[in-house]
Amino acid sequence: MRIVPGADPETRPMAQRSSHQQIESKSHREAEQYGHTVEERLAEGRALRKAVPRSSHATWKASPRRPDPISLLVKTDQGRLADLLPIRYGRMRQSPFAFYRGAAALMAFDIARTPNTGLRVQACGDCHIANFGGFGSPERDLLFDINDFDETLPAPWEWDVKRLATSVVLVGRMLDMRKRDCEDTARIAVESYRSHIREYVRMRAIDVWYSHIEASILIDDASGKVARRRWRGLERMAKGQTAVHVLSQITEVSGGQRRITDNPPLVYHSRQLAKAEKAIRDLFHRYRESLPQERRVILDRYHIVDIARKVVGVGSVGTRCAVALLMAGEDDPLFLQFKEARASVLELYARRSCYENHGQRVVTGQRMLQAASDVFLGWTRDDDGHDYYFRQLRDMKMSIDISEMSKQDLKEYVAICGWTLARAHARTGDSAKIAGYLGKSEAFDEAIQKFAVAYADQTERDHAGLVKAIRSGRLKATEA
Repeated sequence: MRIVPGADPETRPMAQRSSHQQIESKSHREAEQYGHTVEERLAEGRALRKAVPRSSHATWKASPRRPDPISLLVKTDQGRLADLLPIRYGRMRQSPFAFYRGAAALMAFDIARTPNTGLRVQACGDCHIANFGGFGSPERDLLFDINDFDETLPAPWEWDVKRLATSVVLVGRMLDMRKRDCEDTARIAVESYRSHIREYVRMRAIDVWYSHIEASILIDDASGKVARRRWRGLERMAKGQTAVHVLSQITEVSGGQRRITDNPPLVYHSRQLAKAEKAIRDLFHRYRESLPQERRVILDRYHIVDIARKVVGVGSVGTRCAVALLMAGEDDPLFLQFKEARASVLELYARRSCYENHGQRVVTGQRMLQAASDVFLGWTRDDDGHDYYFRQLRDMKMSIDISEMSKQDLKEYVAICGWTLARAHARTGDSAKIAGYLGKSEAFDEAIQKFAVAYADQTERDHAGLVKAIRSGRLKATEA
């Protein structure tokens, strides 16, 4: 296991366990002075089963007020760059899972009408298995974690679990796995979440915060030689994804000037960006103010050389996003990506963000949920009222191609994703109450498995509606 030393007594030598247990017993006694003990909070979680039986999570039935999926998607297009929307729908057309990735707003409407315990965490908001991966920590370790926070908001913990489990079923179907295997794999993800959230209950609060999962867990937990070899290769590639390495891949020298290489329609130099050079530099100055002073010192060593528009993701296509090349010397590049931050799809159903700037909402949520975050993570707003967040581009990024996984690979992978989600929720929510509610049986696992299958069926129907809308000309779609 790759978590902070001391986090799990069962993985430590016997001589150390008794000491850990003494500290744990002492912490329980002291907890009585400051609030409910762990045992009391576990009991409070168990008591919630009366009001919200674990079996109630199994049910999915579309609300009579459910909007037409296509109309809702079109509504979420408001404010996006219209010329990029055909790319968005072209990507969503590819499969029900691709549709699912781009339709977070639709599931937010649906999931808000399902049972929940009222226990809140800092939710990812778009927790599907393509939104996990490896990245470099400030200490240059390669970590595994959630890597997308555009929709993050305080919300019921069940929402993330249900979205994750449904994504597992959809990916299993995409890989032509048997019905039973799809169900079992979704169940593995939920069981992993349940078992690991219970482990975090017994840890000191500060140890939960410091805990992290190293990307090498993917190698360690792989049961086959082929999988281990593939993970080692991905690990090597990720560790080589530094700004210096990327420089020759995505830039070129033209007229004596280093420029980002055009790759339309995904990366290109737009006339709008060229005309707005001063405004963009002002944007960078405002972003700089969101960084701690010591990080401004580093950023100030670099100057902007080039900026190009960039198309990212599935659900984010059409939002304002660009990549900037900064240089401190001939062989000293820094790539920053800045991306528009819109209101979370959860805000209509959970609560409004407490931040006036959605870029700050995304950045703060990321810092809460991730074990370690990019040192250049920051936010700002432009003169037209669009919010943005900034981060490094492809900094030791481990890109994971789910489509290449075998049945066994996927089962091992989703178990790690479930663990990762449990760690994130334990940092920001009451893990004891959640664990008390979940219990030691498989009751919750079975319920979410049934929900995931039913909602995956719904997603396939919605995807078919999208394909029909494209064929009829109601929506335009292009492949990119």
